Amino acid sequence: MYCRDAWGRGSYSPSTLQHTATHCNTLQHTTTYCNSLQHTTTHCNTLQHTATHCSTLQHTATHCISLQLTATHYSTLQHTATHCNTLHHTATHCSTLQHTASHCNSLQLTATHCNTLQHTATHCNTLQHTATHCNTLQLTATHCNALQHAATHCSILQC
Repeated sequence: MYCRDAWGRGSYSPSTLQHTATHCNTLQHTTTYCNSLQHTTTHCNTLQHTATHCSTLQHTATHCISLQLTATHYSTLQHTATHCNTLHHTATHCSTLQHTASHCNSLQLTATHCNTLQHTATHCNTLQHTATHCNTLQLTATHCNALQHAATHCSILQC
């Protein structure tokens, strides 16, 4: 709430400033969480690159299965089968990484939103400092009003 003092100067009420300060504390906590998400996003970008590489390996694994069925020479087939089993295992691992990369994309969007919240939290810190200063000024103004009233009363008594 915006209030005016005896001299017509305006200020925000302590409850409004306190509400703003509480909101700022919440944003500061969110900022800390966002920094963690930003670190995770960097890791996810690496996983995304690995997932792309795994896609190629999956294609190769499919080709190896076809080679396994069409190979006529036993030693070539055996060597190819061993290689294909390895690639198939890798392709399964890559599917898991692809799922993780999708999750990381979501975290990256959240991290972008957190950057905005971090900026807001910095602004709130400034407001919180101003609110503390305003509380002090408001107490001083109340005290001055009382002194002014007493001075007026004394002037009347002296007349």
